[in-house]
Amino acid sequence: MAELTIDAVVFDVLGTLVDEPAGLRTGIRSLDPSSALDGPGTERLLLLWQRHIEREQRRIVDGDRPYLPSDALDREAAEVVARAAGAEVPAAMAGPDAVESLARAARRLPPWPDTVAGLARLAEHFPLIGLSNASRTALLELNAHAGLRWHQALSAEDARTYKPDPAVYRLAVTVAGLPPDRLLMVAAHAWDLRGAQALGLRTAYVARPVGDPPTSSDRFDLYAEDLADLADQLGVS
Repeated sequence: MAELTIDAVVFDVLGTLVDEPAGLRTGIRSLDPSSALDGPGTERLLLLWQRHIEREQRRIVDGDRPYLPSDALDREAAEVVARAAGAEVPAAMAGPDAVESLARAARRLPPWPDTVAGLARLAEHFPLIGLSNASRTALLELNAHAGLRWHQALSAEDARTYKPDPAVYRLAVTVAGLPPDRLLMVAAHAWDLRGAQALGLRTAYVARPVGDPPTSSDRFDLYAEDLADLADQLGVS
């Protein structure tokens, strides 16, 4: 720990601090109040959503598609899911209102059990910066719904691209006014940490059931079981 000296902590939000799949499952099931979309049906539609978002964000990062904020991509994903649900379960045929409600499910995500207490504990010792691919509006609702505590919350919308584009991580470096190696990026996604690492930030992987685990070739500064473990490793009482 002696070689890791940091002055601010930067947190990914989706998947790291909030359980994104759980919130999306709730939205998907609301398309059909019966049990028709339980179990495998819900998981199939969730995968459709996730693949759409990942593919379209990557296209934007690669310059193959003009920038759109996460709200617009969420609505696209909701339309894809609603069409697929209607094809499989006629009762789930969704009109514009149902699609809009499903899209907004991406902003109503529950925090992990350790999130709120972990952020509060860390906030007593470090400036905390949220850095999310969610739009400004979505991030505001996410923070309020999950009870997330920040000193500053930054959206990739300000860089008009998505992580892992270096421009997004640069937002946190600029706001902090610190050298990159004085910032610790915390995420449950190895791809996110690699992006931060490429810009010179220090990195901490936090294990989550829905994350992207490190590979054998990854070398992050810290590996934590949860935020309490992370705080312990950072010497936070």
